Amino acid sequence: MSSEQTIAALCRELGLRITGPRRVIMRVLSESSDHPDVVELHRRVVAIEPTIALATVYRTVSLLREKGILERHTFGDRRARYETVPREHHDHLINIETGDVIEFQSAEIERLQEEIARQHGFTIISHRLEIYVKPIQKPRRSRQIRE
Repeated sequence: MSSEQTIAALCRELGLRITGPRRVIMRVLSESSDHPDVVELHRRVVAIEPTIALATVYRTVSLLREKGILERHTFGDRRARYETVPREHHDHLINIETGDVIEFQSAEIERLQEEIARQHGFTIISHRLEIYVKPIQKPRRSRQIRE
């Protein structure tokens, strides 16, 4: 089952109508490998169906989030970005220079988090890991002075 079909199935289970605009919005969300904000999502949606209003995208995103189908992230830039609720847990690297978001999984990080929580007498219920990064810049070679 595709991601779009999964979103549609969840909507039907929750009793949500799947209108034409919602179907387009769900399609764009399911095809997004990045984490678009509503304005970017709307830009992509109107490329498919020009009559869909920005307000419709806002309402749909709000509804899908309320029903637990979408997750909201802010990644430090104060823009609300969205992704479908992932089937598997993952963490994020956020490039502060470009805004690109890279999803990754690390069994070692997960193990360390569990160990740290246990050492402090806790069990993890939920967590998010967002690591803000910038590209490693190669050091410039110094110019040699020739005499």
